Amino acid sequence: MSSIRPFRIAVPDNELADLKDRLARTRWPEPECVDDWSQGIPLSYTRELADYWANSYDWRAREAALNRFDHYTTEIDGLDIHFIHQRSPHQDAFPLLITHGWPGSIVEFHKVIEPLTEAGFHVVCPSLPGYGFSGKPTTTGWGVGKIAEAWDELMVRLGYDRYGAQGGDWGAAVTTQIGRNVGSCIAIHVNMPIAQPPAEGVGEMTEDLQKALARIDYYRKWDSGYMKQQSTRPQTVGYGLTDSPVGQLAWIVEKFWSWMDCDGNPENVVSKDEMLDNVMLYWLTASAASSARLYWESHDTWGGGGYVSVPTGIASFPLEILRAPRAWCETGYNVTHYTTMPRGGHFAAFEQPELFVEDVKTFFATVR
Repeated sequence: MSSIRPFRIAVPDNELADLKDRLARTRWPEPECVDDWSQGIPLSYTRELADYWANSYDWRAREAALNRFDHYTTEIDGLDIHFIHQRSPHQDAFPLLITHGWPGSIVEFHKVIEPLTEAGFHVVCPSLPGYGFSGKPTTTGWGVGKIAEAWDELMVRLGYDRYGAQGGDWGAAVTTQIGRNVGSCIAIHVNMPIAQPPAEGVGEMTEDLQKALARIDYYRKWDSGYMKQQSTRPQTVGYGLTDSPVGQLAWIVEKFWSWMDCDGNPENVVSKDEMLDNVMLYWLTASAASSARLYWESHDTWGGGGYVSVPTGIASFPLEILRAPRAWCETGYNVTHYTTMPRGGHFAAFEQPELFVEDVKTFFATVR
């Protein structure tokens, strides 16, 4: 346990002053030629968020709120990994590893960590390599498979010889890989399962199936440009995002608008402060390029892989970017629990923390 080091978020004042100065000197483009988000995040809303960021957002208060959790770092295979380790007061608490994706961070889970510990889980919430306060890989190889192995080593290092894992987005990819054959994980729960239409055809065209296919079609046509860029040239996109706070904000918040179940305004489900908390974990750590490299490393992860034989729980949110009916999931997972959620999108724990916590509790109660 000596290799586990306490960590506290403490951003120097000069970095906050630099941010404010850069925001004041933003070189703005002309407005979009439409009256909606179809060309990207609108200029007026971006200016509104940037003004709030510069003049109303209080990082020190937000920093203190994040520091209410127990943060640590540890070195795994030469890389510093940052994580929250929040222990439950319950004697028989079950260890639960929860992993975020892109463009998320540990901020996604700030509303569910305490309810989960109160419900009887020891929560371990790491920052992906190249994200947030984790180290940035300097060599290739830190893809989903290696991260899954590192996460299992982390859990063993913390003293857990059996645990559950949960994730969405890249967190779902890592969790799925853990559930295939890695270490001491006994069950997994995902809110974005890696599943595709079966090769032999989709079968009867039900309403749910129509919606799933429509979401895939929309994503491919209109919503996947970021993925192509980050999976092919992550270094190139990193220069602009690392240099411009408004650029980084726009790159992330557009996805909140598109991927959240928010009726056209992300502030219907999360606050400006919450969105900016997440943006700050990219901006303060200059992790635009290093986070994007995970796409370069593991883009093909979404195309296949071995069967997950451990019990698997799936929460299907209606506006998930890639919805997968249960029949699709059962070709790749041992699905023992499947919940069709009434509302919510891609950022499940961020958008619908109560629904998320309840489903996680219900599923893991069947395997503990």
